[in-house]
Amino acid sequence: MKFIALSPIDGRYHDDVISLRSIFSEFSYFRFRIKIEIFWLKWLSNCLQIKEIEKFSEIENKLLDDIIINFNQDDFRRIKEIEKKINHDTKSIEFFLKEKIQLIPNLKINCEFIHFACTSEDINNLAYSLMLKKCRKQVLIIYWKKIIDQIKKMAYQYQYIPLLSKTHGQPASSSTLGKEFANFVFRMYRQYKQLKNVEILGKFNGAVGNYNAHYAAYPNIDWNILCKKFVMSFGLKWNPYTTQIEPHDYISELFHCISRFNTILINFNQDIWGYISCDYFIQKCTKNEIGSSTMPHKINPIYFENSEGNLGLANSFLIYMANKLPISRWQRDLTDSTILRNIGVSMGYCLIAYKSLLKGLKKITVNKKSIYNALNVNWQVLAEPIQTVMRRYSIDGSYEKLRYFSQGKKITRKKIMKFIDSLQLPKYEKARLKKITPFNYIGYASEMVKFIKNK
Repeated sequence: MKFIALSPIDGRYHDDVISLRSIFSEFSYFRFRIKIEIFWLKWLSNCLQIKEIEKFSEIENKLLDDIIINFNQDDFRRIKEIEKKINHDTKSIEFFLKEKIQLIPNLKINCEFIHFACTSEDINNLAYSLMLKKCRKQVLIIYWKKIIDQIKKMAYQYQYIPLLSKTHGQPASSSTLGKEFANFVFRMYRQYKQLKNVEILGKFNGAVGNYNAHYAAYPNIDWNILCKKFVMSFGLKWNPYTTQIEPHDYISELFHCISRFNTILINFNQDIWGYISCDYFIQKCTKNEIGSSTMPHKINPIYFENSEGNLGLANSFLIYMANKLPISRWQRDLTDSTILRNIGVSMGYCLIAYKSLLKGLKKITVNKKSIYNALNVNWQVLAEPIQTVMRRYSIDGSYEKLRYFSQGKKITRKKIMKFIDSLQLPKYEKARLKKITPFNYIGYASEMVKFIKNK
């Protein structure tokens, strides 16, 4: 079926996103909601103030748990059959569970406590919270760490390789390849920490967030405490102030964080693409792999291009959702419902991009010859240290002298040495300046790589 799928996520990239299907597929979404409905039923059975429902036995609890564990495609189809008749997916789950519980005599009498005092969003918001929690733990954190660790490893590997910088695309003061990789490690690690710290919230307070139905049925129960403990039992943060829906602010925070990380990766992909174009990196040749349909010599940087494109698609979803989801008319409108169903799409594009980047990094090796050649033909970058030392000694027009000497020109080592000799500087300063080359004019670049050791 993947060959006739409308979306490339379920077609061309089917195998890359298998891990997300157990989280964001329609089947999984229904299973999460069934889990919450059953857990709420069990939670009510443990409330001593609700006399109409006895505490379930160990066997009864196991029978309920088996409905979650054994949820299968036949169950899913049955829910969909009910939905076709009533046109309400959450209510279809309630009716499905009532059917299931009819087969368990000891639980049959408690079937009306399924979905008790709940609005659909009580169930749905917790389902999405659990989906995002699982995705963060099992996908995002794992792949972000793989990417950060790989780029950090390369930063150490390239720590001492000098690199001609380019500002505005023009030759500039030297750096090291390792330091440029370390820049990205630091940026990504900040987002990694923020991702782990985003609180995932949940609400369970009825149709408009005031426990109206709860209070009408059992006015002597502290529903705020009961529902708070229920939400927190899933490892979620309690949101006490909502309308009918959890306002999705935390989703916005989470998605903005993911989009920032993705934007940093887009920047990284573009830089690597540029380094490959400059021949600073050589791509490993795979025996049977074809680069171009007409130019046999080519090895294209397809993994970095693929990663960049899919990150852009992911961000278009993430940023739209982050900006839209916290907005709902009055106590509730339905615009968030169809949008939330596309979370898996955005995560799919993310995962495809992350995997593609990791593949690309395994295919590149440094071409020191090209890097050193670029440094050797750009001695004019030493205009900066020379004029800065001249300023130290208060030589008038230091900057202007170097601008006239070097701007727009290709300067050789010989010309640099001659210019230094002409300066009114102490001999030891001239000797020190003559030791500076495009290869060693790197400041603290190499040492700065060491600072990311614990990131």
